[in-house]
Amino acid sequence: MSQIQCPQCHTAFKIDERDYAEILNQVRDSAFEQRVNERLALAESEAKNSIELTKATLATQHQAECNAYLGQLTDLKTQLERASLLQQLAVEKAVNRVEREREELRSTLETSLRLHQAAETSLRDHYESRLADRDVEISRLKDFKAKLSTKMVGESLERHCENLFNAIRASAFPKAQFGKDNDATTGSKGDYIFREFEDDVEVVSIMFEMKNENDETPTKRKNGDFLKELDRDRREKGCEYAVLVSLLEPENDLYNDGILDVSHRFQKMYVVRPQFFIPIISLLRNASLSAAQERRELSLIRAQNIDITNFESNLEEFKDNFGRNWRLASDGFVEAIRRIDAAIKDLEKTKLELHRSSDNLRIANGKAEKLTIRRLTYNNPTMQARFSEAGRAR
Repeated sequence: MSQIQCPQCHTAFKIDERDYAEILNQVRDSAFEQRVNERLALAESEAKNSIELTKATLATQHQAECNAYLGQLTDLKTQLERASLLQQLAVEKAVNRVEREREELRSTLETSLRLHQAAETSLRDHYESRLADRDVEISRLKDFKAKLSTKMVGESLERHCENLFNAIRASAFPKAQFGKDNDATTGSKGDYIFREFEDDVEVVSIMFEMKNENDETPTKRKNGDFLKELDRDRREKGCEYAVLVSLLEPENDLYNDGILDVSHRFQKMYVVRPQFFIPIISLLRNASLSAAQERRELSLIRAQNIDITNFESNLEEFKDNFGRNWRLASDGFVEAIRRIDAAIKDLEKTKLELHRSSDNLRIANGKAEKLTIRRLTYNNPTMQARFSEAGRAR
């Protein structure tokens, strides 16, 4: 038996070990409930802090990855804009160069025409000054032609053109080849072939045919009679252009007005009088050089376009990879958030269970607080007798 004293009435009484253990358990249950509530509050606070920290960490990582991808995309867009600008500048440069060369070609043609007109004026003045002895000169020329065979007349025109070319070959056409067409293996040949090279690459080639006719020839030939054969010679000898230098049909203004383009009948073919022999070479040579330069520039532009196309393909590939990585990252975020939600759900379940335990402890504590000596001894004669004895002893 143990003796205890009531803190309220200061009455001392004795209880056995069983009653003492029951009272002690009540006191321990109250302390335990307090500790449980404290630990519950601490666990809830730590869980919330952990969730907030995890969300903040994931958000920071997500923002950093997004900033990195956006930075790469911005760099690629800048490179694409720079490449597009370079391409535009290259095209503008090529267009300006082509326009400038076109103006130069037009100026050259106008200069040639002015020179021709000046030559015609000078020639007209020259012959007007010699009107007095024109009959003598005409008679002399007729006598000269009468003594020549048809072959000799043609050869005289050929020698005339050859002499014109050789006189300016060194200064005007240093990289050109000009000579007789002596290859008759195909059964036909022209008179002369002109070829010019740039960096060992042929840029222009012309097949020439010279036609003259004696005034006393009974059958007068026409320029159109020689065009088909000239076109065949051009194709067989691999020439780009064909030119008929002709004195035939002297009264036909169609041939007397300048350079006649007959490409509507045969491709890249012209008919000229001897005074246009050098100008037609210059015009075709300059046009071919310009075309060759344009082809080189267009090849460069096409190469640049291929680079741009490859760049755009790489950009599209990057976008696809970026999108795929973005989707994977998003899926990872969704999975992480799902797990967080599951953890929150488990914590909520634990919290609910702890609350239920707290309610049970609260109920038990309420019952303990309502416990009195009277209730303990109710319907217990032995305990009543002992408490009575303890009271009397006091």
